[in-house]
Amino acid sequence: MPVNDNNPKGPHAVTATTTPPSTLDAERGDLLAALASARSALTSTIRGLSDERLGERPTVSELCLGGLIKHVASIEEGWMRFVVEGPSAMRYDLPDGVTWADLAAGTAREIPRWAIDHQNDFRMLPGETLAGILARYERVAARSEEIVAAVPDLSATHPMPEAPWHEPGAVRSVRRVLMHVIAETAQHAGHADILRETLDGQKST
Repeated sequence: MPVNDNNPKGPHAVTATTTPPSTLDAERGDLLAALASARSALTSTIRGLSDERLGERPTVSELCLGGLIKHVASIEEGWMRFVVEGPSAMRYDLPDGVTWADLAAGTAREIPRWAIDHQNDFRMLPGETLAGILARYERVAARSEEIVAAVPDLSATHPMPEAPWHEPGAVRSVRRVLMHVIAETAQHAGHADILRETLDGQKST
């Protein structure tokens, strides 16, 4: 999924490739177009920034622009794995002797790898760059399109993995997964707008 230097939102905006119309029904095309639009709104907020500025936290929150894009890419990637693999793709196992209460209170003697990865997704780590973050997001987006085009039925469901934030016995369809990813991406695009304007006064629209 190439970065389009002629995109009106700037040279660093992610633009989704399109699947040939003959292989996509209207609903899939609409959902992918909505997701591509939300991605573009998010990535347009980082145009013109240096790698260093991507990690700055200009508000009272711990959010940074580079971290937001890393987080959204991970969220999309995880949900698309769920579409293909089911709940095993989103396991939230705890180390022996650690409870959810320990984790919530910050008293866990060991932090699970998935929780560490989640925290790191919100940060710019040493050696991470704008180019690398965008390239990864492009790969995730391209894979999402492949999965959505190939899945037999958008109404197909998987049970949700066990976690305190999931209702017991809940299931999610492919359609609902896509709607969730679109909403999550759009929500964080709004957060990114605020961060960028606070950072240097630049508006993404």
